[in-house]
Amino acid sequence: MNTNLAASGRKPDEERNKRPGTDIRASRLYLFSRRPMIGALRRVVSIVMLVAVDILGLALGLYIALVLRTVLYGDTVYWSLLWRAGPREWLPFLIPVTVLVFLQAGLYARRERRAGAGRVVSSMILVALIILSVGFGTGYDFTTTGLIPTAVVTCSLAIGLLRAAYSSFALELMKAVGIRRKVVLVGEAGSLERLHRELGATRGGLGYEFLGAISETDVEDLPQLGSSVAELPSILERFSPDELILSEDDFDESGVLDVVERAHSAGVKVRLAPSTTELLVQKGEYVPGQGVLLFDLRPPILTGWGWIAKRAFDLLGSALIVAVGLPFWLLIALAIKLDTRGPVFYVDRRIGVGEREFGMLKFRTMVIDAPKLQAGLEAANEASGALFKIRDDPRITRVGRILRRFSIDELPQLINALRGQMSLVGPRPLPLRDYELLEDWHRARYLVLPGMTGLWQISGRSGLSFDDLVRLDFAYLENWSVWLDISIIARTLPAVVSGRGAY
Repeated sequence: MNTNLAASGRKPDEERNKRPGTDIRASRLYLFSRRPMIGALRRVVSIVMLVAVDILGLALGLYIALVLRTVLYGDTVYWSLLWRAGPREWLPFLIPVTVLVFLQAGLYARRERRAGAGRVVSSMILVALIILSVGFGTGYDFTTTGLIPTAVVTCSLAIGLLRAAYSSFALELMKAVGIRRKVVLVGEAGSLERLHRELGATRGGLGYEFLGAISETDVEDLPQLGSSVAELPSILERFSPDELILSEDDFDESGVLDVVERAHSAGVKVRLAPSTTELLVQKGEYVPGQGVLLFDLRPPILTGWGWIAKRAFDLLGSALIVAVGLPFWLLIALAIKLDTRGPVFYVDRRIGVGEREFGMLKFRTMVIDAPKLQAGLEAANEASGALFKIRDDPRITRVGRILRRFSIDELPQLINALRGQMSLVGPRPLPLRDYELLEDWHRARYLVLPGMTGLWQISGRSGLSFDDLVRLDFAYLENWSVWLDISIIARTLPAVVSGRGAY
């Protein structure tokens, strides 16, 4: 095994902090780096074009079905058949239903994972069933139910043919203008020579442009860009590849994780050519039609529609809670001012997404010089790992103890959520002191926005060990959905009211 490429140990903190891309002042969040943004723009254009093709196919298929029915009844065929009373009433409802069903069926996925003609047919059948259910439920008078099965056939044919024509044209256009995936191969010479041959063979979709290899020894027909993974950041910056493909045989697990971390910090997609399909199957996503069995090693972040949905949820939820609770905030501010001298709010420096520092807002619950007093209380720390917690902290004020008991002091973080610094749900941001005690493997939690609440808060809160907290963070990243966020918020309320584990 290539010991340089698959080094199992992590670098000491002082060396890691010198590595390009790990300094939080210079790091770039994967989602907002140039390549993912360009990729997202291409995806939006692709989806818009596919939706336009589907709407055109839907209208054409309906028109053909209407023409067939008109001919069958011996009536005169008019070009305006589609705009008469019946069809004109259906289309405003039919179009969004069809688009949503197609979206759910994977018909707007990336080219390599996009479902084919068979899924178009099954989706159109489902659309027809929805139309029939709504029609019968609202008492709509269908003049003939024979039109619907006919329309399913004609619309499926029209959409299928138009999609095939669009895909073929788009692919040929990209090939004609020289758009290819720029790739760097990483591993040992023998494995990379095999990958080069197999990936370079004829395949459906865009071809690969092989920029070179990172290997200890020369690889036949490929320039040697470097001999060690340690050179990866500078190579990625110099050549700007679209993908990095690793040969699994040449890496142990920590070696793979090291390469993935370095590549994702530069916004480069990583794919693994495995010798067995069991390695990282739960972390990766199979990519069909590549000529070689490849798995995408995706960064645990929210992108695309998932990111848009979560951000919209955060904005709407935060704005609503702030608007409704403003009078309550004024009462809290008055209580704090009457209790002790000092500001109402406390700006707590925390580490957020992309390992960047930000100011997290809280209602002040401690005396003014509380940060200076912490060093003298380290010996009384009751938490394990990278956490500082004392049940009877002498720095907490009388009003502050009540606010902390019910987590009311956290409410100003809604402002952080509106600013885009935090989310309603996510891994809790750690203070600077706690962050410095983290190990490298903990840092994946900083690839998403930190949250006001999370799985740890509904699973024991301050009673959890730090290792339990990190495991819950990773479980959240793997299983995120809007419904999971709603469920966590709903379960947070009883935990807050009971005051369980809060101090």
